[in-house]
Amino acid sequence: MLQRIQTVYLFISALLVGFLFLFPYAEIAKDGAVYLFNFQGIVQDGILKQNGIFISALIGIIIVIQGVAIISYKNRTRQIQLIVLSILLIIGLFGIFFFFTYYSFNEAQISFKTGILFPGIAIILNYLAIRAIKKDEALIRSIDRIR
Repeated sequence: MLQRIQTVYLFISALLVGFLFLFPYAEIAKDGAVYLFNFQGIVQDGILKQNGIFISALIGIIIVIQGVAIISYKNRTRQIQLIVLSILLIIGLFGIFFFFTYYSFNEAQISFKTGILFPGIAIILNYLAIRAIKKDEALIRSIDRIR
């Protein structure tokens, strides 16, 4: 399980998505006030302005799906399906990020932080994992033909 490169890709991807609980996504400046956008929602001086429980739940779901994909290494088709579902959820998470930043505030200055990069890197790693799984599947099918 751990010797396969797709497991490493999935593990790093799950770690990156897990880091979304630690790093802020953006700073929003409007009318002299600075808001911090993180997994809790939009916060100003420790006071929650907009709740982000949906973001936290979606990040948790993505991490669980990544974990299930890692441990389902014996069933490669299910593993690919879980990874595709994870990619779709991460794209949805991007949509939620941009909804919270752009549509929640009109004419605000937005400064994105490093946390916004992690989902994009996770999508790339998930894609690489799918390619590696398909390569394993092709190798196994070619070995079966030889027998």
